[in-house]
Amino acid sequence: LGLEAGASLDFHDYREYQPGDDLRHLDWGVYARSDREIVKLYREEVSPTLEIVLDDSRSMALPGTPKAEAALALAAAFAVAADNARCAHAVWSAGARVAPLDGAAGPPDAWAPPAFDSPVPPADEILRAPPRWRRNGIRVFISDLLWPSAPEPLLQRLAGGAAALNVVQLLAAEEESPDLRGQHRFIDVESGEALDVFVDDSAAAAYRRALASHRELWSRACRRCGATFVSLTAETLLAERRLAALERAGVMEGA
Repeated sequence: LGLEAGASLDFHDYREYQPGDDLRHLDWGVYARSDREIVKLYREEVSPTLEIVLDDSRSMALPGTPKAEAALALAAAFAVAADNARCAHAVWSAGARVAPLDGAAGPPDAWAPPAFDSPVPPADEILRAPPRWRRNGIRVFISDLLWPSAPEPLLQRLAGGAAALNVVQLLAAEEESPDLRGQHRFIDVESGEALDVFVDDSAAAAYRRALASHRELWSRACRRCGATFVSLTAETLLAERRLAALERAGVMEGA
């Protein structure tokens, strides 16, 4: 699946601090992000779990881009990192429904890849009927985050009961900075809605500002709920075959 497989997770199980607990076992990173007093348990005392929630909407398989390939490679890298840390993992496909990915408890080459065919983003269904995620595990949400609703309700649901939440935004290069000029028809891959737009330098700059503002909206919301936010570009991720951005954010440890 293309990405370096030697990485690992700083992966333990967690619970709320209780009077009498050794303060040396407090997870100060979680406390700094959220003011939650969380105790990191010894590995031999627990069977920790990483839960990967993968956006299954159509925009994750943007035609002409390696976005779907990168999303699967990223999910696989997290799963392998959990295995390297001797931790269990689960992968959920989230779109019009939220369901375990077939075969995802095993190695990535045994997974049945998601169809990336949901006509709606994952937020509504996660809020309507959240799955029974394991408490005090680590959750990772992989998505392009390209929908207009406020991020806070979804982030609160994803973070609920988790020791840590990591949100990874994955975009294609042409979504980051489209190299288009002139008259174009844009079609929403999920709704099918079409919009005719004349793209000049001013329109392109306005798009980049809007995308930056949207990304900052999610980044701020993640900070408020104690989650870690990282944004990646599919082409760069696959070309470099490294997870340096995740390592810099403290989400993964290097090999």
